[in-house]
Amino acid sequence: MSRRALFAEEIIAFQHGEHRHLRGGCVITEGDRVVYVGPPVDLGEDVERHDFGPAFIAPGFIDSHAHLTSAPLDRTTVEDTGKPQFWFTSLAELLPAMTRAMRPEDERAMADFSVAELIRSGTTTVMEIGWQGDHVADTAERAGIRAYVAQGYGSAKWRTPDGRRMVIDWKEDDGFDGFHDACAFIDRVDGRANGRIRGYLSPMQVAMVSPALLAATRAEAEARDCPVALHTSEAVFEFREMVSREGMTPIEWLEAQGFLSERCMLGHVIFTAGHSWLNYPGRDLEILAAHGASVAHCPWVFARRGYVMESFARYLDAGVTMCLGSDTAPQSLLKQMQYGAVLAKTVERDSRRATAGQMFDAATLAPARALGRSDLGRIAPGAKADLTVWRLDGFSTTPSRDPVRLLVHSAEPEDLRHVMVDGTWVMRERRLTQLQEATVVAAARRAAQRVWSRMGDGPAALDILSAPTLRPFA
Repeated sequence: MSRRALFAEEIIAFQHGEHRHLRGGCVITEGDRVVYVGPPVDLGEDVERHDFGPAFIAPGFIDSHAHLTSAPLDRTTVEDTGKPQFWFTSLAELLPAMTRAMRPEDERAMADFSVAELIRSGTTTVMEIGWQGDHVADTAERAGIRAYVAQGYGSAKWRTPDGRRMVIDWKEDDGFDGFHDACAFIDRVDGRANGRIRGYLSPMQVAMVSPALLAATRAEAEARDCPVALHTSEAVFEFREMVSREGMTPIEWLEAQGFLSERCMLGHVIFTAGHSWLNYPGRDLEILAAHGASVAHCPWVFARRGYVMESFARYLDAGVTMCLGSDTAPQSLLKQMQYGAVLAKTVERDSRRATAGQMFDAATLAPARALGRSDLGRIAPGAKADLTVWRLDGFSTTPSRDPVRLLVHSAEPEDLRHVMVDGTWVMRERRLTQLQEATVVAAARRAAQRVWSRMGDGPAALDILSAPTLRPFA
């Protein structure tokens, strides 16, 4: 197996259970693993040497919540929109209308673009929830990224029949046809590409999964020893639906169903008991911590709707494992770390909470722990060689005395120079090595135009649901 030695001014290494700052060191990889990190050593013969000079090496990010087949379409469509009766969420009208206008070829084009975008901003592992699982797995394998892929399913769907209220339509099969398809999908893809492609289960939203389907999901996840993801407490109308229907918060209901465990990655979990928009008391955070369930926090998607988690620091204080996900465009954990940190400080009125280190852990060590992967999210002997190399001589990165604060508060995707996954370079000098960037960008542009044009001229038209910022030039 080929051995590589990577040298840089600084390295975010892993030692004694935590990230450590190593100056003037090197990382040696052999095959798909890191075999050494520390001060420079005698390399001997047959070692491929890479000296990056003014740069730092960091572990690749782990995006714990993504929708690769649709997220790019959010760009320039969902901002500045929303209705008070839906508490300003785009889940009620705009996103369902775009989903109805999509075709499989559009979803595939968005998935290809999304994988490229993830790599170009430092994500080396992604947890995807969507509808084109086989294509996503194929693209991830071809691009070289590490992907956990779930083919979504559920017992019901929500909709708004009149633009004023939400209703839930339950399926006759209770969602079990989709569940069986999701299991068959895992059988097809799990373990491919040296284990880079893995399958897992996701019954989508908590308010639209029956107790029977939830129980089947948990049993199957335990039998397969795979993660399970569920959108939970992501909207005010969802929270109120659960309290009205079940007499419990979504988190309390999941506990009553015996669903919560260390394998659960719960998406969003913004509207928990005690949130200022709810005026509803409870012990949701205590419940999450007691069962070891993880939260995939996606701060940007909620901040643009006008609400925030209250707050990231308090979840940590309660003992909840906090991870970060992208969920929407841009699919960049740099943005998630920055917004997550700043919004937490704003809510707490305390510049010390949450810290850059806590946000960086939420993009690396915490999701690795939730996935049961002690070989991800760190640079240490035995870990997977999933590495990123960032410049230290750019306008966004000069000067710097702290690489973690630099990543969280200053760095831009353009400062990322190289990305390695499983010991293979998937980006060199900001050029993807396995995907044709111009091709995936052009395909995504064409797909977006098709989707937006299909939304028509009626009440679901894009210009009605998302009015343009500027009037046409006449």
